[in-house]
Amino acid sequence: MNDRPTPASVWSVSTMQRVAAEPTLASAALRYATLGVPVFPCVPGAKQPLTSNGFHDATASPQTVQTWWQRTPEANIGLPTGANTGVLVVDIDVHPSGNGFAVFERARSQGLADDWGWLVRTPSGGLHAYYPANGLEQRSWQVPSAHIDFRGDGGYVIAPPSRIVVDGAPTPYEVIAVTTGEARSVDALALRRFLEPPRPTPATPSPGLDTTRCRPEALARTVAVTTEGGRNRALFWASCRMAENGQSHATTVSYLLPAARHAGLTDREIESTIDSAFRTASRHVPGSGPGPTQRSEAIQL
Repeated sequence: MNDRPTPASVWSVSTMQRVAAEPTLASAALRYATLGVPVFPCVPGAKQPLTSNGFHDATASPQTVQTWWQRTPEANIGLPTGANTGVLVVDIDVHPSGNGFAVFERARSQGLADDWGWLVRTPSGGLHAYYPANGLEQRSWQVPSAHIDFRGDGGYVIAPPSRIVVDGAPTPYEVIAVTTGEARSVDALALRRFLEPPRPTPATPSPGLDTTRCRPEALARTVAVTTEGGRNRALFWASCRMAENGQSHATTVSYLLPAARHAGLTDREIESTIDSAFRTASRHVPGSGPGPTQRSEAIQL
């Protein structure tokens, strides 16, 4: 950020709507600055910064902003994202290979991205969902397979009423919705895990241990993808299978602990459930070898 003193950013759910209604890019940029929102100029009709240090040059100094846009009146408005500026943006992209709208709606249905402050339609037909920052650093990231990017600390977006040339025509960023409720921050890490679940990385089984009968990797995957409401039951079932097929307690933990953590269980819950499963499995087959999981303890796969 530009290191000259600036007032604190003043965001409300109507801030973007008011700024987007400004008649020129120059007046909109100045309005952002007077609200304490740092901005910087980008190439007219494009997204590349015009300043040498990009978003690091952003400022809320009205004098500096006015000078920039007097020099380039049609410059697009770059808006840094993150804790310093007070906004986070989830970018739903539209590409020839697909778009991120369906997965974004699934994330919203899970409560991961549903408390946006305002929505901006991008020139490509995509969407910028804006959220208030919570003061904690959340770094920018991309998940190309989901067609969704996150713009937080270390990133920026092009803000309304900027325009991008699409198919030869200048197309604006448009505010299309403002929340009537309370806007809340987004948990970027939880959202990324939902979009791109990390694969469990179980430890290598002990040499010579026959694991073909219960397939520990498959059991771990089942636990990892089980959602709230069935996570403990899935972990219990998988632990029973491991115990019944001769796996040691340590080996079971090495496979199922990271998977259950990914599913959202605490270490105490995980340890308690695995211990309970081993006690139950030993009661089902007293003094004998491995046996089948009881029907009452099985889950549907």
